[in-house]
Amino acid sequence: MARAVSSRRKIGFTVLGWIVGFLIFFPILWTIIASFKTEAEAIAVPPSFINFDWTLENYITVNTRSDYPLHVMNSVVISVGSTILALCIAIPAAWAFAFSPTKRTKDVLMWMLSTKMLPAVGVLVPIYLLFRDWGLLDTRTGLVFVLCMINLPIIIWMLYTYFREIPGEILEAARMDGASLPKEVAYVLLPMAVPGIASTMLLNIILAWNEAFWTLNLTASNAAPLTAFIASYSSPEGLFWAKLSAASTLAIAPILIMGWFSQKQLVRGLTFGAVK
Repeated sequence: MARAVSSRRKIGFTVLGWIVGFLIFFPILWTIIASFKTEAEAIAVPPSFINFDWTLENYITVNTRSDYPLHVMNSVVISVGSTILALCIAIPAAWAFAFSPTKRTKDVLMWMLSTKMLPAVGVLVPIYLLFRDWGLLDTRTGLVFVLCMINLPIIIWMLYTYFREIPGEILEAARMDGASLPKEVAYVLLPMAVPGIASTMLLNIILAWNEAFWTLNLTASNAAPLTAFIASYSSPEGLFWAKLSAASTLAIAPILIMGWFSQKQLVRGLTFGAVK
């Protein structure tokens, strides 16, 4: 009896999981379908899911009108560059918080996290003026720096959580064997925290890839990533839904493919240390 109840519960959770997954994925699916419609069919009521004239016109128009490879390269450089820079700062900081805590460690961590509660528009003007004076407007370097800073609190928090799951006795044993601090971090800590670091890196790349506020306000054309590429299809004349859907599909395709191939590593990292 208990086994039958457990089996039905497992089936129920599986079905519920598929339903929730489909609801989350449906907007993406709808965007992909709309990208193959004409503008008239994209705004038709009631909408059609399959029974319409499929066309590649929107993709041709998007690639003709915009320099898609340039936007992709900008997104790759900005997201990967900001992630590498953030990890270089966050790993030593998380190590200090996890293995050399003080009475103020938790206060500092909470203060860093509280900076994420500040509306970005509240600091837009001073950052814009600084970028203007330093010549960083519409540059990849400027966006790498900004995206690194805005995601740094989350990265430090995640790495701090992962590092706390590593027994401190292992690091003490390395010190007793004569390992210096750089070797302790490079040869003991980092290899043990690879799943956590990998998941943190993947999450930060996704956050940087999807960032729109700063990319739209600090770029024009030279360093514009895919978020600006999508926004270019919103105009005073209105929204071109089919072309906007095609641009969105092209923008999310690389990150969807990366997420698909790295999902096991991402899940493994997010559950790192959950099971003792």
